[in-house]
Amino acid sequence: MRDSSASSKVTHQVIALGITQTIAWASSTYLPAILAAPIAAELGVGRSTVFGAFSLSLVLMALAGPAAGRAIDNLGGRRILVISNLVLAAGLILLSLTENVALLMIAWCVLGAGMALGLYDAAFATLVRLHGMRARAPITGITLIAGFASTVGWPLSAYLSTHFGWRVCCQTWAAIHLVLALPMNLMFIPKSQNLPAEHKGEEDKAAGGATAPSAPAATQSLSTSIWLAIFFATTAFVTSAMAAHLPGLLIATGVTATIAVTAGALLGPAQVAARVAEFGIAQRLNIHPLITARVATALHPVGAALIALLFGMPMGAFGFAMLHGAGNGMITIAKGTLPLALFGPAGYGERTGILSVVARGMQALAPFAFGLVLDSWGARGALAVSASLSLIALGALFALRSGADRTRNREEG
Repeated sequence: MRDSSASSKVTHQVIALGITQTIAWASSTYLPAILAAPIAAELGVGRSTVFGAFSLSLVLMALAGPAAGRAIDNLGGRRILVISNLVLAAGLILLSLTENVALLMIAWCVLGAGMALGLYDAAFATLVRLHGMRARAPITGITLIAGFASTVGWPLSAYLSTHFGWRVCCQTWAAIHLVLALPMNLMFIPKSQNLPAEHKGEEDKAAGGATAPSAPAATQSLSTSIWLAIFFATTAFVTSAMAAHLPGLLIATGVTATIAVTAGALLGPAQVAARVAEFGIAQRLNIHPLITARVATALHPVGAALIALLFGMPMGAFGFAMLHGAGNGMITIAKGTLPLALFGPAGYGERTGILSVVARGMQALAPFAFGLVLDSWGARGALAVSASLSLIALGALFALRSGADRTRNREEG
């Protein structure tokens, strides 16, 4: 009965965080794709100005990430996630009241702070604080639900903006945070954030106990962090570039706009299918997250090779979109589970925040930089850049082999 009750509580946490993450992503990161044009038109500025404000929010999110993670490590996730709902709601209200560029920038800065407090990194850190080394399955669970954020968010934002205006759209999302997301975080995320007793030993090992780590151990930890940061940064660039330019990239290969849009629509299902596979196969077989991360990272270069062979053909476009989507779906999970597997639960929130700093900068840079590459070098050159960055990420993962082996030995022992 106790195991059944504990399992039920975890399920409730996953469902609640999956729903609140869907709301958080839909009302922040996915908002500019729908609202940039109407906001720019009403304020009398270019769309690039709106996207520039959004990029500023990503930079602020990156800078605030370590502090947000440290707060979850120290205070627990419940309080931070509730604060994120309040901050995101405030940012959305400010955005709805925007009359000039200065207020636009301020609103997106507030939203950036809310994103640092309330997106995946915060949710993952909350689950690690609650479940320690057993957080892998719950992390996958919330990504399965929140993987539909664009599927839900884009149509709802488009409907609200078209029928009631973009200001009402922002206000509606703010209300959803206050009426739905905030109560769910209060209701289903426990107040007690101490690691379960069975994970205390793991936390002590990860922290090095009362003894300071030896010089070789500290050097290895730094090396592991550097390779992980490279993986985070390069894959963030590729993900952000594809999110902004995939239809245009496919059209540049020679397929029609209809084919490009249809192929792009396969991203979401491919991401979810890959996450289901990770949940149902990799975890059941106890496959180390590093192995699934390598497979996931290799899928984008394989897709690039496929589209190069079938350049201008619909099958190439469909194959590339599905392979990239599947890889990206599993990479999202890997960014939550790899630091846990390699370092343990101690200081997880702050560590992932630090690892994500450069990645957020690359995420902000990618739409502009990849667009320049696509315009200057064409589809083949752009694909070569994205595939090369993915191969760099894959190389970084292979450099982590010894760390993974030590972790596996520790778990088996």
